[in-house]
Amino acid sequence: MPHSRLSPRAAHVLLADLPEATLRRLEIYAKLLQNWRRVINLVGKSSLDDLWVRHFADSLQVSEAVPEARRWLDLGSGAGFPGLVTAIKYADDPEARVHLVEADRRKCAFLQTVMRETSAPAIVHCGRLENVLPVLDEQIDAVSARGLAPLDALLGYAEKFIDQGAAGVFSKGKLFEAELTDSLTAGKYFITTIESQTCSAARLVLVRPRAGGSGPV
Repeated sequence: MPHSRLSPRAAHVLLADLPEATLRRLEIYAKLLQNWRRVINLVGKSSLDDLWVRHFADSLQVSEAVPEARRWLDLGSGAGFPGLVTAIKYADDPEARVHLVEADRRKCAFLQTVMRETSAPAIVHCGRLENVLPVLDEQIDAVSARGLAPLDALLGYAEKFIDQGAAGVFSKGKLFEAELTDSLTAGKYFITTIESQTCSAARLVLVRPRAGGSGPV
């Protein structure tokens, strides 16, 4: 039986201790995702059958990697994973704010709809990364991305924020090791990996500046 047809708390340990208010918001998100998928291609049907683990739990572990962070920047947000899930997790925290950057206008409309229906503390920036990021001047605690680009490209996008003390948390699949080149691991960033709690072959790549920057405050 697909996880999405079970009680959300039975789907994965990452969901087990969520407050009822957070679960209700994720239920709203799930219903909107089902409805909107009939109009635009947000996620594949096979992954929708395993929504609570493959997308929700998988996204929740990103914010757990930097538990002190409340001000997030999510690159290439798409259907909202992991950035919109992060915003929903912290919906009742007045310090939280998640910037979602997405170039596709239809996906931006979806993200804005979920934000409105769940009261998620997020801001959608509808535009290309190279246009949005240079003019985004807010303090950022952590930068996330999932399935967007190779690690060296992600570091190029996130560079100014990591240099200012933010952590990078990037979800990577089973071929992640090929992206950890000597030039990256011996460079100005301290790069570690965390085993994914939802896929044994995947990793979270955690990037921090080697020196300077105060990190999340």
